[in-house]
Amino acid sequence: MAKGKTLYHGLTSLLLVTMLAGCTAVSSSSVDAVKLVVQQHRDHSPTAAEVAARPYYQMEASTREGHAVLILGNIDGAREDWYGSHGVVVFLKHGQIVQTAGLSQNLDGLHQSPDNPFARGLQHLSGPLDYVRHEDWSPGYRYDVVVQARLVPAGTEQLTILGQTHTVLRVDEHLSAPAAHYRATNRYWVDPADGFIWKSVQQVAPGMAITLVQLRPYRGKAS
Repeated sequence: MAKGKTLYHGLTSLLLVTMLAGCTAVSSSSVDAVKLVVQQHRDHSPTAAEVAARPYYQMEASTREGHAVLILGNIDGAREDWYGSHGVVVFLKHGQIVQTAGLSQNLDGLHQSPDNPFARGLQHLSGPLDYVRHEDWSPGYRYDVVVQARLVPAGTEQLTILGQTHTVLRVDEHLSAPAAHYRATNRYWVDPADGFIWKSVQQVAPGMAITLVQLRPYRGKAS
């Protein structure tokens, strides 16, 4: 996300192509309608009425450089592709960011072990869990960085989104990559029933955190 309101200066051709190709979630919406969602939320978070009026899945993304409403543009297995304007794309798997594009710093790839705790569901954590993953960051060609992670259940909290309160489990994720002199903490607010992540604060690269809040969530075929 560039400084100021760069996020909102029109949708990129990538989003337009996705929509015209008839991808999941936004294929029934017009280009003008999606532009309107982005333009209407330049200076404030959307209201419940504004979100309900739009017939597609929506998520708010914020960094220190700005915020925007992202639209779910494609689903490929467990991967969800969320599109904003000016080339911003956030890719999620099981609520975890696995790739970004269009930010001043990006996560080019996140490579999990086969025993992925996010795939199992963070609601099943009964205590701290250590695991290792590999990350690719840009700019700077920092690839295959070994990141040691510890997931720690942090108790039950009340989370209010668009006037609706959810009882959630907070999970903290402490990250360390000694070779890159990198330490950080992610946080996830998790539905105890099915592990759905309603809100998260995730590091996509050193010094670049992004907060995601599900406004009109996609929760599989039952959504």
